Amino acid sequence: MCLKTFTWKNPLNKTFREQRWFELWIREAYSIRQLSQLSGHSPAKLTRIKNYWLSRFPQQDIGYSAHPYIIYDATYFHHDGCFICLMDARTQEIIAHTYAPKEGFKSTFPWFEKLKASGLNPLYVIMDGELSVMRAVRLTWPKTAIQRCLYHIQREGMRWLRTYPKTQAGSELRAILSRLSAVKSFKDRDFFFELYYRWLTTHQASVHALPNDSVATTDLKRTMTLLKNALPDMFHYLKDPNVHHTTNALEGFYSRLKSNYQRHRGLSKQHRLSYLSWYCYLQNSNTF
Repeated sequence: MCLKTFTWKNPLNKTFREQRWFELWIREAYSIRQLSQLSGHSPAKLTRIKNYWLSRFPQQDIGYSAHPYIIYDATYFHHDGCFICLMDARTQEIIAHTYAPKEGFKSTFPWFEKLKASGLNPLYVIMDGELSVMRAVRLTWPKTAIQRCLYHIQREGMRWLRTYPKTQAGSELRAILSRLSAVKSFKDRDFFFELYYRWLTTHQASVHALPNDSVATTDLKRTMTLLKNALPDMFHYLKDPNVHHTTNALEGFYSRLKSNYQRHRGLSKQHRLSYLSWYCYLQNSNTF
């Protein structure tokens, strides 16, 4: 009736429509030049879109109490930092992550305490043999069982024993370790125990009596200690099918993340942290 037209604009609609180019930059690792060819936008505009979202962190509300099976692992991107993640073993969803100067008790224990206060109380944590982090897990969640990654145990032990061990005891122990990844049942576990304890009966005293004047001898003793400490936490997965026997799921996530990140190398530290958060967020959104 007033013969006037009024329009209402929501600038956020335009911003969120442009977000799809940022998502392609993250999940497909497209370069700005490739995005420019796909979108028709100028490289300068796409750079502004990228920087706009990198200046923000994604908001994600995760119910920590719904994740009883957790995979822990860490990886280094630069000399100044370590990316640490917790993955749900059943859904392969990244439920928590942090960036710390170094992996260890000082960086993980306060983080675990915050997650516990937020409701995280896992039944099992699958992880490698980082002793300081295992201590942090046990202090935070005393009733949580730790499943040691069998691949890490096997790889570390066989690396110390070398391809061609210098002693008969080392050759026999290497053959026993090579069977570790084939343990799929309680029968296989019992056979592994039988071989290992038979080896201990035969060689333990003589190995301890060897002088520590060679690296090969020292590493043989280190392998014995590795197996002795890991045995109580090696076979929880036989009791519960939801428990993984390796950290391969999270290792594979890191491999894809690093492959994409290398195409965007040169990010500032702040943008790097934002990039890692967005990558995890998009992974959880099943957009990969």
